[in-house]
Amino acid sequence: MIAPSWKCSKLSVKKVHTMVDRVYDRSNALYVKKVPRKGRGLFANIPFKAGDLIERAPTWVFDDREANLIDLTGILEYYFVRGDKNRKSDSRYIVFGLASLVNHSLSPNAETVWTDEDSGAWASILAIKDIKLDEEITQTYKNISDYPKAIKFVE
Repeated sequence: MIAPSWKCSKLSVKKVHTMVDRVYDRSNALYVKKVPRKGRGLFANIPFKAGDLIERAPTWVFDDREANLIDLTGILEYYFVRGDKNRKSDSRYIVFGLASLVNHSLSPNAETVWTDEDSGAWASILAIKDIKLDEEITQTYKNISDYPKAIKFVE
């Protein structure tokens, strides 16, 4: 649905359209909208090729003690498990920004790639397949076993 808004200047009046059913990021490459039975999801506002960087986000790592508290909140549905084979344990991260809204799929078109920098860990969402305009960006969750049984994942 397009809702008109108006911009006025001394010389002209111009009608500007805004999308009320979408929330855009600053670069307009991505948008967020509700997905039936899933909640919010991240969508491509431009096409992405396999290998393209979709989003890069800072993170906050937390330990098992903090996880026990976080798992009692709605934040459980938004944290990532790194699942790095070179680490002693699966580290858990809050990922900031739009990357946290990528939904689960068994046939994903994206994946999270982790990097460690002086400023901390970063999560990069990379396309693993070509992604078309308006296609939902998805990945396979590595921490499904952490979710309460009441949460049902849908494709």
